[in-house]
Amino acid sequence: MDADRRVQSVQSLNEWFRESITTSARKQGVAMEPATEHYMVTLLTAYARAENFYEPIGDGDARGLKPLALMLVDAVDTPSRVMRHIALQRIGDVSLFVSGFFQDSLARKSVDVDYYARMGGSAYDTLSGMLPRSTRDHALHLVFRELSEKFLQCVELIADIAQQTRVFDESDTLRLYDLYLKTGSKRARRALQSMGIAASFNASSRTAH
Repeated sequence: MDADRRVQSVQSLNEWFRESITTSARKQGVAMEPATEHYMVTLLTAYARAENFYEPIGDGDARGLKPLALMLVDAVDTPSRVMRHIALQRIGDVSLFVSGFFQDSLARKSVDVDYYARMGGSAYDTLSGMLPRSTRDHALHLVFRELSEKFLQCVELIADIAQQTRVFDESDTLRLYDLYLKTGSKRARRALQSMGIAASFNASSRTAH
């Protein structure tokens, strides 16, 4: 594969994500409100920086990713409505980002894409029910509701972007095939077909995205 496919130089990461989301949505036939698309672009741009994606762990300088179950405990236990909103939004955002950008690796773990989809979709759904109280909240209410209803479709848009930035080898192909068998991912199927591999999806596999 040519070197220009390995390294892409972009002047604005925000604009690159915006163009990529728009292109992927058009390719996959996903209709999305402009406000929801803007939210996804902002999320991807922010989480592209490790200091925004990972959070402080313990008293030192270490940073990591808290398990979703513990994030949910934080959201349930906090008496503050504002803090509950922040915690639930973090669950939804992390779930969306991880299940999109790290979809292939999740297919090989006990905690898979389905788990992240349930947690993230539920968090966004709860957020949409907490709002609105103002004009801004009403706009977010609509965004969170659409993210909840189309969570797996949004995951596939992000996964498509992640695929564009990778160079596939034999092990990647096997992971894609395994991902397709486990989840029925349309994105994985298209990637396999582009490599001349006709994947069969049997009845024992999970529901397609």
